[in-house]
Amino acid sequence: MADKENTVNHRRTALSVLAVGLVAALAIGLYLFQPWRLFTTTTVDEAPVTAMGGTALTVLATGEFVSHEHATTGTVQLQRTPEGTLVLRISDLRTSDGPALRVWLTDQPVTDDWHNFDDGDHVDLGALKGNEGNQNYELPAGTEISTLESVSIWCARFHVSFGAATLSKA
Repeated sequence: MADKENTVNHRRTALSVLAVGLVAALAIGLYLFQPWRLFTTTTVDEAPVTAMGGTALTVLATGEFVSHEHATTGTVQLQRTPEGTLVLRISDLRTSDGPALRVWLTDQPVTDDWHNFDDGDHVDLGALKGNEGNQNYELPAGTEISTLESVSIWCARFHVSFGAATLSKA
C-alpha cells in the first residue's frame, strides 16, 4: 500500500511541476511575443516640420517603404531646416504594431534580407511613435548622413526589420 501512495505522490508532484512550468512558459511567451499587438493600432498625425518664417525645408533624400517581416507602406524624406537641423519625416506609414519597434537610419542597403540592418552602423532615432500615420524624428546633432543608405522600422526584440526604405538622394 505504501508503494501505491508513493507512486500517487510522485505523480502529483510531477504534474504540479509540469503545470508550474507550463504557466511560466506561457507567461514568458506572452511577454516576449505580445501577440495582442497584432490587433492594436497607434495612429500618429504630426504636422510637417516648418522653418521659422515659413521657409521650406530642403529635401536631401526620399524613399518608399518595402515590406520585410510585416507588410509596411509609406514614404520617408530626409530634410534639413535652414538652421541646419536634420529631420526624418515618415508619411502615410502603415505597418503592424510590435514590441520594441525603433526607427533606424542605417548604412545597409535594402534587400530581401531583413536581418542585415544591424550588420553595420545605424543611428537609432528612438521608438516608433505609432504604426500608422505621419511622424517626425530629429537626427542627433553631428549625424554624418553621407554614409546612410536606408531607413528601417526595426524590431529590437527579435532583430528584424518590419519594413525599410532606400534613401535616394534628392
